[in-house]
Amino acid sequence: MSTARGAPRSMWILAAVLAALLAVPAAGSLYVTYLATEILIFALFALAFNLLLGYGGLISFGHAAYFAIGAYGCAVLSVKLSWPLAAAFPAGVALATVAAAIIGYFCVKLTEIYLAILTLAFGQLVWAVAFKWSAVTGGDTGLIGVPVPAWLDEPAQFYYFALAIVGACVALLWVVVHSAFGRTLAATRENAVRAEFVGIHVKRVQLVAFVISGGISGIAGALHSIFNRSVFVESAWWTQSAEVLIMAVLGGIHSFAGPAVGAAALILLERLIRDVTEYWPTFLGAILLVVLFVFPTGLAGMARRRAARSVERA
Repeated sequence: MSTARGAPRSMWILAAVLAALLAVPAAGSLYVTYLATEILIFALFALAFNLLLGYGGLISFGHAAYFAIGAYGCAVLSVKLSWPLAAAFPAGVALATVAAAIIGYFCVKLTEIYLAILTLAFGQLVWAVAFKWSAVTGGDTGLIGVPVPAWLDEPAQFYYFALAIVGACVALLWVVVHSAFGRTLAATRENAVRAEFVGIHVKRVQLVAFVISGGISGIAGALHSIFNRSVFVESAWWTQSAEVLIMAVLGGIHSFAGPAVGAAALILLERLIRDVTEYWPTFLGAILLVVLFVFPTGLAGMARRRAARSVERA
């Protein structure tokens, strides 16, 4: 009975979220439109990251590498080579996907903490290239003035463009995690030895997850470079990887939509707290402590428990 009631409720929630997202430019101010666009981009980044963490059980401390490669790839091709957006955007995503395949090939050979440290090492390597290769990337000054087509020049138009791309990518991730591959990936997370014993090529499955996650992270990065009309080396720094990890944990890594909720919550909290105090890192630490000790399943897990209780009472 609870399952039967839960499905229609989920559909109503999804419809309400879509309606709210579509109404943002019309109902909100210019600032709200900009903020909603940023939330969309980082929500996609967090969802892509969670394919590894939540569904694959793989901790990546260098996931900003793919975000940065997608951003720099699109920006460099647009600024330095004057490629149109229709060519620069997919090329940047392709570079991020190839990088994820190469990095993932080496990372999946290791396990647990060794895998995590190797992802951090590769992430810092990407940052070092972006920082030192100033002739191409602009170094510590970044690349400014990424050209945007006239049809994307208005904030509302770019918002709907980002919403369409993010929506398509979220739908793709939903299909992936609910497919046979997604269940196989979850099986490798639960018990890699047993999965290998029953004939699953664990490393291959993990590598495919790396490629999908890295490619979609590259899409988020490319969107971010167009959104800001620029890209800076900080997008490849380890703190960017830590930020997306916090988003996933805050929202709930065992819920599909949890990381997106965490991304929205973290960005909104940062904006609110920075307006009143400069001690945002202190508040961030306190937030993490509350999440880990009070509701370790994240905001989505807490909401799911409350919904289950209300259904049981009904």
